[in-house]
Amino acid sequence: MARKIIDCRDFPGPCSLSVSGEEHDVVIAQASHLAAVHDMPDTAEVRAYVRSMLKDEPESSAIASSSHDR
Repeated sequence: MARKIIDCRDFPGPCSLSVSGEEHDVVIAQASHLAAVHDMPDTAEVRAYVRSMLKDEPESSAIASSSHDR
C-alpha cells in the first residue's frame, strides 16, 4: 500500500506541518490538526476535503522513514 502525504502549507494560512503514513491515519491526523490548530470542525466534509488533498509519498521518503524507524 502506498503511503500518503499531506502538507499543511497547501492549505490557506501559515503552517509547516506535514503528515505522512497510511491514508486512513493521515486523514485522521490532519483533520484533528485542522480542528485543534486552525479551528476547523472535524466533519465528514472536512475529512473528504483532506482526502482530496492527499498525494502519494515519494518512494525515497518512504524508504528513509522506514529505515529511520528501525
